[in-house]
Amino acid sequence: MNETEARLLVLDVLSGIAPEADVTKLAGTEDLREALDLDSMDFLNFVTALHERTKLDIPEADYPKLATLNGAIAYLRR
Repeated sequence: MNETEARLLVLDVLSGIAPEADVTKLAGTEDLREALDLDSMDFLNFVTALHERTKLDIPEADYPKLATLNGAIAYLRR
């Protein structure tokens, strides 16, 4: 998955979880939970959706790597 595909996927998933938010204005280093007012269940839904759409196993120890837009994109690209 290239960077553009990863970005589009992350933004699409986030749009489904926080439909009222304009995810296109997210800064790459912003904490997703704070920027989008996600609670722990929303974040878990985000991780689950990424897993379902990519078939990547995402262990709980890696959740902090997905905390920002840049982090999530980098994680999906690895």
